[in-house]
Amino acid sequence: MKTFHRRGGLRTVMAVGLSAAVLALAACGGGSDAAPGAAVSVGPDGTDDGSQLTLWTRAPVEKQAKLLVEAYNKSHKNQVTLTVVPNDDYVAKVGAAAGSKGLPDLFAADIVYVPNWVKQGLFRDISANVDGLSFKDSINKGHLGAGTVDGKEHVLPFVLDLSMLFWNKALFKEAGLDPDKAPATLEEYAADAKKIQALGKKDVYGTATGLNCGGCLVFTWFPTVWAAGGQVMNGDGTQANFTSDQSKKVFDTWRDLWKSGAVLPSSKDETGATWTAGFTEGKVGLMFYPATLLSSTKFDVGVAGIPGPGGGASTFVGGDGLGISKDSKKAAQAWNFLNWMMSEEAQVEVLAKDNDVVSRGDLASNKYAVKDPRLVTINEVAGKGQTPVAMNFQQAYNATNSPWLSLVRDSVLGEGTKLQSSNEQVTSVLSQ
Repeated sequence: MKTFHRRGGLRTVMAVGLSAAVLALAACGGGSDAAPGAAVSVGPDGTDDGSQLTLWTRAPVEKQAKLLVEAYNKSHKNQVTLTVVPNDDYVAKVGAAAGSKGLPDLFAADIVYVPNWVKQGLFRDISANVDGLSFKDSINKGHLGAGTVDGKEHVLPFVLDLSMLFWNKALFKEAGLDPDKAPATLEEYAADAKKIQALGKKDVYGTATGLNCGGCLVFTWFPTVWAAGGQVMNGDGTQANFTSDQSKKVFDTWRDLWKSGAVLPSSKDETGATWTAGFTEGKVGLMFYPATLLSSTKFDVGVAGIPGPGGGASTFVGGDGLGISKDSKKAAQAWNFLNWMMSEEAQVEVLAKDNDVVSRGDLASNKYAVKDPRLVTINEVAGKGQTPVAMNFQQAYNATNSPWLSLVRDSVLGEGTKLQSSNEQVTSVLSQ
């Protein structure tokens, strides 16, 4: 499947899946100077001795990666060489390198797929070092948890990518809604969308989504279930839970919105390439939207966490995690980069200064974010979100003909009679 970097948001949930061939290739690679998964024990700061380090990342996070690497290189003896790989080529490149013991010192991974590569032994165990961080409890739990296997951490947050509720303040005011007040529940969200639709403005619709885009729906609808206290899967990601009361209310709400005509019609066939275009063009009243697009949205918008049936707020915490590879012979120096990356200097003076989301909750209200309360909101909601983890995530949710996509389309566009059987089909794929 393709990713849509320009549109933001989907760089996590639309990533290329790990094929069986690539996994098999990766599994063939042993460690270089240590066994796969060997712990890094280098002290709290690591070593800054002028070593040359290598770092690979996917193209969708190129901007943040360049900012971090450039800032590190200016302030350290160690020097990091960054390689940015086209997203569609990244999995194959990592797999081939793993098989030939040629992984770089540090490499990033789409956070949804981190568990696969951790279990393949591609990342070093950095538990001792992470446990030594005084701010460990404030590190984004979704990212840290995705790289934790058997109680051992293997990655730290590299770039966070969040889904949020955005609304067009001008359209809200025109519809008689408070432009400074976010809908607090999914029910209020639907009511507001209908009020905007009732304006009868040409080519303007209440809301929009991607009803033929499994990744779009994962990124924006999972949080509505979490906000209401529900879960979309069991803890190990092998069983779907879309027959829960919270999930049913989500589907019923969108089914009603669609029937009422308050959803942008092109949403029916939207596969992801243009799923945010209607809102970006000012033709949609409110929608669940990538936080990364705030700076490029040219009109006045409100921002809030995604509400669920009855209230609450959550977000899909996507993005990439970064860890030390099994093949690195400079683990102590690589940790020096990771340790610095999580520091206030990097999080605030590099990421926050560029209006990016920080990975530490204790830095949510930093001096740059407070200049725009919406950025503080995004940072704070990041701590309330989740990162779903499943070994077969791609096949179950993101694939073109995924059972998740079939489930949603029947629940919203169809007769809505196949929820139980569709839920079983998602579980069947997840548990393979």
